[in-house]
Amino acid sequence: MSAPAAKVSKKELNSNHDGADETSEKEQQEAIEHIDEVQNEIDRLNEQASEEILKVEQKYNKLRQPFFQKRSELIAKIPNFWVTTFVNHPQVSALLGEEDEEALHYLTRVEVTEFEDIKSGYRIDFYFDENPYFENKVLSKEFHLNESGDPSSKSTEIKWKSGKDLTKRSSQTQNKASRKRQHEEPESFFTWFTDHSDAGADELGEVIKDDIWPNPLQYYLVPDMDDEEGEGEEDDDDDEEEEGLEDIDEEGDEDEGEEDEDDDEGEEGEVSNLALHAIQVVFETDLVRRQSHSDKGELVLFCTLRCENCDCINLSGFR
Repeated sequence: MSAPAAKVSKKELNSNHDGADETSEKEQQEAIEHIDEVQNEIDRLNEQASEEILKVEQKYNKLRQPFFQKRSELIAKIPNFWVTTFVNHPQVSALLGEEDEEALHYLTRVEVTEFEDIKSGYRIDFYFDENPYFENKVLSKEFHLNESGDPSSKSTEIKWKSGKDLTKRSSQTQNKASRKRQHEEPESFFTWFTDHSDAGADELGEVIKDDIWPNPLQYYLVPDMDDEEGEGEEDDDDDEEEEGLEDIDEEGDEDEGEEDEDDDEGEEGEVSNLALHAIQVVFETDLVRRQSHSDKGELVLFCTLRCENCDCINLSGFR
């Protein structure tokens, strides 16, 4: 006959449970301390990585400078390049009024300069031709981070010509029909140069530096891409409507007419097209280092567009 099972009192059960809880809490606390130690190591590596990335950025910023300069020279050959680029950018265009666009037609060059210590900030320069709005040839805005990491900004004071201050639009001459439209129009783009209230949240500066400046051509070409799509759709419709109604001779006449129109393009248009192509070469190149007969290294850019009439751009002296 088996011995009767020993009875365990409720007090003993609670005592065992409390002991297990104490052990579990101690293990958890030790685990938390170890996690904190490991996390400190991860943070240390992250800081080290940031320093290394900063060095790489500084290195390649210097290497990019001659290409930015070459691009600016090519852009200068295209009328209204920058105002078109800004108008085609969804975020920037939302800040532009009609008068802003008129003033930006005199904008000839934009440059973004990151300070040697990239973390400390950057500057955006806008170069203008003589215009009826202000006396300045260059408008600049700088963004800085002080030693404590607080952001700040400063900019050029705009010397407006009499009655041309776009930041002080007057509604006195507006009639009732246009007053509502004026109310809906955004503040002037040029108020950005006087707004230093929150430099750390300056979206326009960040958009220009990080989105437009690296590749402005993609926004300049937006309308051309739309036009090409529209022309393609029109051609499809014409083919369907005229199928079987025109003979080969008539089609040949149309082709000759189109060629005549192409021949009538002005010299300025031809220069613009060549400049656009050259900019595409700068953006779509393979960098190849070759050795010349004198064993001097030179940097050669080869056009990846594979066109027959395009000469390779050779920038000697850059190693």
